[in-house]
Amino acid sequence: MIESTGDTIEVAEGQTILDACLRAGIWLPHACCHGLCATCKIQVIDGEIDHGEASSFALMDFERDEGKALACCARLESDVVIEAEVEDDPDFAQIPVEDFNGVVSRIEALTPTIRGVHLKLDRPLRFQAGQYVNVSVGTENIVTRAFSLANEPASGDEIELNIRIVPGGIGTTWIHENLKVGDRLHLSGPYGRFFVRRSARAPMLFLAGGSGLSSVRSMILDLLAHGETLPITLVYGARSREELYYHEVFTSLAETHAHFRYVPTLSDEPNNSNWAGDRTFVHEAAKEAFDNDFRELKAYLCGPPVMIEACVATLMQGRLFERDIYTEKFFSAMDAQQVRSPLFKRI
Repeated sequence: MIESTGDTIEVAEGQTILDACLRAGIWLPHACCHGLCATCKIQVIDGEIDHGEASSFALMDFERDEGKALACCARLESDVVIEAEVEDDPDFAQIPVEDFNGVVSRIEALTPTIRGVHLKLDRPLRFQAGQYVNVSVGTENIVTRAFSLANEPASGDEIELNIRIVPGGIGTTWIHENLKVGDRLHLSGPYGRFFVRRSARAPMLFLAGGSGLSSVRSMILDLLAHGETLPITLVYGARSREELYYHEVFTSLAETHAHFRYVPTLSDEPNNSNWAGDRTFVHEAAKEAFDNDFRELKAYLCGPPVMIEACVATLMQGRLFERDIYTEKFFSAMDAQQVRSPLFKRI
C-alpha cells in the first residue's frame, strides 16, 4: 500500500519494488534502472529489503543505515512499508507495464548506424507517444536494452524501434549484425515519462539528435493524427546527410500541415556537398529559428546528453523556464559498468 494513495502492491519473489509498482500502474520516479542515478530513492519505514546492485555512490552507507533504498534494485525480504514520491500529472496515461512477445517483420537501414526494426507483437501494446520498451536481445548471453517507440500509438500490434549501434555495445551490435526477419524477441513496456503536456495548450518545440528522433517522431505523428492545431516545430540534427533519416517524411508533413515547421541541421556535412539547409548544431539552429526567444513554448528534448545540455542552456538563455523543458535521458549498459508509505506484500 502506498501511504499517500492507499494502494496495496504485491511483489513477487525476486521482483524489484520499482518493477512491481510499474506493473501495477503506479509511477515512481526513475531513470537509469541500474542503481546508478538515485532518481528512484525511497525510504523504508518498516520491514527488510535486499539492496541488490545499488551503487555505493548513488546510495551511500549512511543512507542505507537511515533506511533509504533504490527502488530499481531493492527486493523484499519481508512485507515492507516505504515512503516514496508518487508522481501525478493530468496528461500522463497511467498504463501498467506488461510483457509481450514479438516477431521481427521488417528491418531497414535508416542510416549507416541506425536500423529500423519492426516487430509484430502477440497483441497490441498500449502506450503514450514518447515512451519506450525494454527488449531482451542476444542468443547465449541475453541482455535487456531500452529503445524508444518510433511509431504512433494507434499502430496496433506492430511497433517500430530505431536502434543506433553503440561502439562496443553488446546489445546493439547483436541487433545490427545478427538480428533477422522472423526472429522472436521478448519485451516489456511501456516505460518512461516523456510525453506531451497537451493540457498546457502551448506551442511545441521538439529538439532531437541522432536516434533521439524516434520518440519525437511518435509524439509528432500522434499530435497530427489527433488534429492538433497549435504550432509545432521540429529541429532535428545529425552529423551528415547520410545520418539524417526520415527527412523526406518530415519535409512532406511540413508541406501538408501549415502549423508544422521542420528545421533539419547538419553539424559535420562536407562543405562541397549540395546540402542547402543549416550546417550547425541543434541548439544553434533552434536559437536562429526562434530569434533566441523561446517564451510561451513547451520544449521536448531527446538526444545525446551533450546535445540536451546545450539545448537546455540555450532555451533558458532565451527566457524559457526550466519547468517548460522536458527531456528524455537514457543510461546505457556501458554507463552501468562505470560507475509516503507503500505497503508491499511479498508473494
